[in-house]
Amino acid sequence: MTQIKSSGKSSGAKNSQADFPDSKVALFGQDEPLQLDSGVVLSPFQIAYQDYGTLNEDKSNAILICHALTGDQHVANTHPVTGKPGWWDILVGPGKIIDTDRYYVICSNVLGGCLGSTGPASKNPKTGKPYALDFPVITIGDMVRAQAMLVEKLGIKTLFCVVGGSMGGMQALQWAAAYKEKVFSSVILATGARHSAQNIAFDEIGRQAVMADPNWLGGRYLEAGKRPTKGLAVARMTAHVTYLSEAALHRKFGRNLQNRDQITFGFDADFQIESYLRHQGMTFVERFDANSYLYLTRAMDYFDLEAEYGGHLADAFKGSRGRFFVASFSSDWLFTTAQCRTFVHALNAAGARVSFVEIKTDKGHDAFLLDEPVMFSAIHSFLTAAAEQRGLTA
Repeated sequence: MTQIKSSGKSSGAKNSQADFPDSKVALFGQDEPLQLDSGVVLSPFQIAYQDYGTLNEDKSNAILICHALTGDQHVANTHPVTGKPGWWDILVGPGKIIDTDRYYVICSNVLGGCLGSTGPASKNPKTGKPYALDFPVITIGDMVRAQAMLVEKLGIKTLFCVVGGSMGGMQALQWAAAYKEKVFSSVILATGARHSAQNIAFDEIGRQAVMADPNWLGGRYLEAGKRPTKGLAVARMTAHVTYLSEAALHRKFGRNLQNRDQITFGFDADFQIESYLRHQGMTFVERFDANSYLYLTRAMDYFDLEAEYGGHLADAFKGSRGRFFVASFSSDWLFTTAQCRTFVHALNAAGARVSFVEIKTDKGHDAFLLDEPVMFSAIHSFLTAAAEQRGLTA
């Protein structure tokens, strides 16, 4: 396998990160094509990834972490664009729940992403210009096949665990269905076996906001040196509301005014929640590509394991010998407990070994990314037991 480090010339610039990321990169040449669900064959392509810890001698301690919609490979290191800690730094690292002193942890930027894995912001080798909408539409299955190619190139036959929440949880489910013999255990958080009509609706609002921005230019904004920042910021603001609960919004902001004693009778950010959402929108556009947002939300919309297995979800997990930990969050209305229970019941019907918990919290969907002691304790217990079954020494 060819692995390269970023040259350092990117200096954290987002557009440069698309082709020359500040992370490791696995290159897949013309002789290593990726067959996509759309029927298109993608070749060549690359997958950017970070790894932490040391792979043991028999390569049995590897954990793959799958990121959510707006995440990336920088799960436990300083982000090269924002300078902030890794998005799951609270869970992953030396001595932490996912202990990099014990496990070899891999996290890749998904196919279609914008931090180094081939996607719409990447250079199309046929034209020398960014793919933009010439990039083929991808699915969760395509993302997972690309990850499987990366894992194979790293010489790993079986993953000790696949971990993911939200879109990452979809990937973990796809791994469990498509690569039963390669996954020893799974940690699946705040997700569903398919996207609901409500979730598709919110994704469509976000896509339309991006495409309505005059700087989107039919997706060719990078060639013109422009970016649809306003449209992408609105998409982020809309999505971010779905990640929180009403109780969390009330607790954090209520109807508190932003740096003023009374309303202005205008359209400035009178309320703290307005200012917060505007900040979320504008910081997001600094690190994310608008076309990638279109592609990744579309991949989530298309995800439907039940349909993939002829309307019988249990068949997706038939023959699985893996161990599963599944958690939902009581105030998550993006992926409800009922949605989680649907695939838990399917796992049970398939004879899989499943532990399931609904965690009581008012933090909403984002709870899986936050300091949730019950979640931490449950994941720690599950991984400890699985490691013993795997024969991994402490």
